[in-house]
Order: sequence, then C-alpha cells, then structure tokens
Amino acid sequence: MAFSVETESRSTTVDVTDRIAAAVPDDLESGTCTAFVQHTTAGLVVQEDEPRLRGDLESFLRDLVPDEGHAHDELDGNADAHLRAALIGPDVTIPVENGELALGTWQSVLLVECDGPRTRTVTVTTVGE
Repeated sequence: MAFSVETESRSTTVDVTDRIAAAVPDDLESGTCTAFVQHTTAGLVVQEDEPRLRGDLESFLRDLVPDEGHAHDELDGNADAHLRAALIGPDVTIPVENGELALGTWQSVLLVECDGPRTRTVTVTTVGE
C-alpha cells in the first residue's frame, strides 16, 4: 500500500501516523509495519508530534547541515536536503500488537521534508508473526 503526502515548504514535518495505521490489515493481530519514503530528500522519524518540537527538529537539521558549500550543489543546488535526509533515514519499523501500531504514548511517525514543497510517496508493508 502507498500514499502521497503534499508538503508546503522547503523544510517541514507532517504527521503521517494515521495514514500508516490505516494500512495495517484488519486481520493482522501481531507483527511489524514498515513505512518507507521513496525519496532521497525526505525521511521518516518516530518522534513526538508537538509543534515546538517539530520546529526544533527542523532548526536542528538546518543548524547541523549548512545550506550551501557542497559539491552536489553544482548539479541541482539541494545537497543540504540530501544530507539532512541521510541523517534521518528513509524508513521506520513499528511493532503491531492487537491489530494496532504499538507506539508509545507520545510517539508519532513524522515525514520530514528537506526539499519541498513536493509530493512524496510513502509505502507501507506489514509482516505477521
């Protein structure tokens, strides 16, 4: 199963937890669910969906990776986005228990956009025990 996510700015986060949860088959009692973003300038992370923390995450990535001065910029000017996404990673795997994502109280799955605005594709696969 796959779904699209529209982002509205160069750097942002989008909560995709409910869309991933909706992809868990009704008959899957326990197992794992893996979500994967099919792009090299976006990532997925399990984190608290709190607006200030989301802003902190975006600021942290901008502070960690300078906007300019990378060799890849000679091609298309977005090396910073590739490097930020590489730090985050393209996927998350979450246990499924009793037919639902076994996330902690404050955990959500966030798509982290590093080179928007864009349309992103997230694929979701599940495996039962």
